[in-house]
Amino acid sequence: MTPHRVDVIATTISGSIRDWSKVDRIVPLFRERGWEDVHLHVAESHPAVRSIARDLAAGGRTTLISAGGSGTFNRVIEGCIDAKVPLATLRIGFLRKGSADLIGKALGMPDEIGEAVAVFVRALETDTTVPCDILQMTTGNPDEPPRHFAGYGGVGIFGRIPRYTENRFIKYYKGILGQLFGDMGPFFVGATLSSIECVLRGAGGIRRSWRIVADGEEKGRGVYQAMILVNGDLGKDLPFARGVPLGSGDFHLFAFRDIGMARLAGQFRHAWDASILREPARWGFEHVRAAAELRLEPDGEQPFPINVDGSTMLGKVRATCRIVDRVRLFAR
Repeated sequence: MTPHRVDVIATTISGSIRDWSKVDRIVPLFRERGWEDVHLHVAESHPAVRSIARDLAAGGRTTLISAGGSGTFNRVIEGCIDAKVPLATLRIGFLRKGSADLIGKALGMPDEIGEAVAVFVRALETDTTVPCDILQMTTGNPDEPPRHFAGYGGVGIFGRIPRYTENRFIKYYKGILGQLFGDMGPFFVGATLSSIECVLRGAGGIRRSWRIVADGEEKGRGVYQAMILVNGDLGKDLPFARGVPLGSGDFHLFAFRDIGMARLAGQFRHAWDASILREPARWGFEHVRAAAELRLEPDGEQPFPINVDGSTMLGKVRATCRIVDRVRLFAR
């Protein structure tokens, strides 16, 4: 296959401190493998990533590689949607340079930059891709426009994690955590702090009931500590929808019912080693599959945070998720 143009959109500082040095090596590594028509676009923020992706897609560029974490990747997706081009005409890659880059891991992309570029070159030359559904999240909040993403979302404890991982010192804070504790370091620190907050709020009598509706049918009602939404198997770091392809045409919600604050740590521990799947009833763990639409409806009118693949939306009345498109992603 004759090498064609590749556009790489990279955030300057994302992931661990070690990851920050990857940006300058991307183009030289592609050239070492015979790919000269590779263009690097550096962005200082996620809105800038979205703008660059929009302009590239609108200008007819069809091969884009996101170099960052989940936030960077999803802003590339949203930029392509903004450009109003058919996503089926695009090929998008995920070069892992961020924290909790679960899609990149699910696609089999190595963390080491030289190995990653080698995988991309093989995938480009053979058009090795997998389909991936694109989810849209909307809220009852008129101030929040819809968000599009591939990966995971959630509410409750899971919805509050970005509050602790997306602060104004994010670049350095997450870089240090990632260097010390690996890719999932920021996520687990955020989950721990969010859980502590939940315990304190629960001790103060603040509890919330939810109604779960999938494809027009009520699937659950009660007090849930956390709800996690995924559009497929995201690997061992989020080991719930095992064996479900990213382009399966459905998506899945995993909910942790409130069975007492004393058992919250056990729920999370058994969730992340996947042993909760063997005894879901014991740990208040519920699974809901949706093909068309999923609605999460809280009681009361108090706004609530929604985690959309590591960033936050503010919900009112409900959170509604549906599949709206599909794109092909480079895979190992």
